[in-house]
Amino acid sequence: MRVLVACEFSGIVRDAFATKGHDAWSCDLLPTERPGNHIQDDVLKHLDKGWDMMIAHPPCTYLSNAGANSLFKGRVLNQERFEKGLEGKEFFMRFLDAPIPKICVENPVPSSIFKLPRPSQVIQPWEFGDEFSKKTYIWLKGLPPLMATCLCANYEPTTKAAWYQCGGKDRQKRRAKTFQGIADAMADQWGSVAAPSGKEDGK
Repeated sequence: MRVLVACEFSGIVRDAFATKGHDAWSCDLLPTERPGNHIQDDVLKHLDKGWDMMIAHPPCTYLSNAGANSLFKGRVLNQERFEKGLEGKEFFMRFLDAPIPKICVENPVPSSIFKLPRPSQVIQPWEFGDEFSKKTYIWLKGLPPLMATCLCANYEPTTKAAWYQCGGKDRQKRRAKTFQGIADAMADQWGSVAAPSGKEDGK
């Protein structure tokens, strides 16, 4: 299958699919952090390039419920931040409505004020072998729910993890990366879903 991993610079999800033999490409405004198929460009220009599947990770800075304190300062709506959130929602919906048969759009818990569509599933890193808690929503089209692969009995919230809380210019980039266990589960489970138009998976 031809797989587009939108808004990914780390190459983690892309490489998980590539390892399974798929023609996987990441796309982001930033360069890729590891060698591999990567399009450094505005991903919206590439949604109609005949992809069989897309895994999208649109920015959540203004959509996330974690930013509620910044959205409402002194119980007053921050109009500038609200408008940026509406722009973020429009960007998000471009992925969900993309002309691609199989779609997964991933984001953390969004603020209810933006009224995003109801997610298909809620997943956690600790369900896929990574010993962390970070509630993540996924919206699915043409794909089955992601099944847990390795439940961790002991895990900690990412908000308490030193690597997650560490500041600096790369703080946002660290938080944006997909956990390896989730990426592997996507490739293992969704990579075997029958491709459209009679194509064989991994070809």
